Amino acid sequence: MSTSTAQRALRRRGLLLPRGYRADRKSWAMLRRRVFRDPPTQRNRVWQTDFSEFETTGGGIWRICAVIDYATKYCLAITVTPTARGADALACLQLAVTEAERVLGLADLRTDRGLAEVIGPAGEVLGMAPAPIAVVSDNGPCFRGEVFKTAFAGADPLLRHVRTRVRAPQTNGVIERFFGTLKYEHLFRGVIADGDALDMEVHRFRSIYDTIRPHQAIDDRVPSAAFNQL
Repeated sequence: MSTSTAQRALRRRGLLLPRGYRADRKSWAMLRRRVFRDPPTQRNRVWQTDFSEFETTGGGIWRICAVIDYATKYCLAITVTPTARGADALACLQLAVTEAERVLGLADLRTDRGLAEVIGPAGEVLGMAPAPIAVVSDNGPCFRGEVFKTAFAGADPLLRHVRTRVRAPQTNGVIERFFGTLKYEHLFRGVIADGDALDMEVHRFRSIYDTIRPHQAIDDRVPSAAFNQL
């Protein structure tokens, strides 16, 4: 096939890097430093999201997507899908926003976000402004495409996207640890035949993780309690 045909096929699947990707690398680095220079201690300041694969005994390979609040370790949403596309990542992120609003009893999650310094051209602090929630992901194709980017559009976005450094999964450590706990404490202990059974088990574990299982990083509280208190 011609180069233009291959390009169109890749673009439809969200597999092309955005234009100016290389030029934007310094901007992404600045965002990463700003997010992790002072680790957040309040909810809805930084979320982490990613996909993890799981093969059922029936032979199918499924993708588990989750969104975790960094400070409280609360799993806001989890989904099981046959693919790991931008639409799948976006759907999980939208569920996370809905869940946060439901738990906090808010009509708009923007009322619970933090403040950030507004820096002038000479580096001076001009004041404070509402800061969108930083959504941290890796550099997978689903997170670089146009579909996922729609979650961060608008004049007053609720969310902003921060990608980790290439080949640095530890930067997204909270979500990686969650997936490890999910698999070794729950999924690997039983026989999971198909996608429906996997979906039921990941949601069962999410309930246990959020409401029953204490977490050392949040003073042995359960994530649901920490999310409501912080």
